[in-house]
Amino acid sequence: MRCVIARFPFDLTKGEVEQSMSGITPEPVTGVSVTIDRRPYPVMQVGEVITRQNRRDFTVAEMRRALTRLGFTCHDAPPVAPPRYAQDDEDALGW
Repeated sequence: MRCVIARFPFDLTKGEVEQSMSGITPEPVTGVSVTIDRRPYPVMQVGEVITRQNRRDFTVAEMRRALTRLGFTCHDAPPVAPPRYAQDDEDALGW
């Protein structure tokens, strides 16, 4: 399928993307992610690998749109846990 990423056309298939990412260790997910072979990858990492471009050259939206069109499942950023305060721990112990 033809995808335009960072103003460059790419002819990509789902199998080619899976093969490109097969030997790559996923980075920790802090934003939008995509599931490839049951492993979550940040979409920017996938974009960098398959386009061989710097991550600053394309956006998350471009990558998400391209990966979704190829048939991958993209996920929003995980929710941020609220900060814990030391005072909460003291109240729990009854001090």
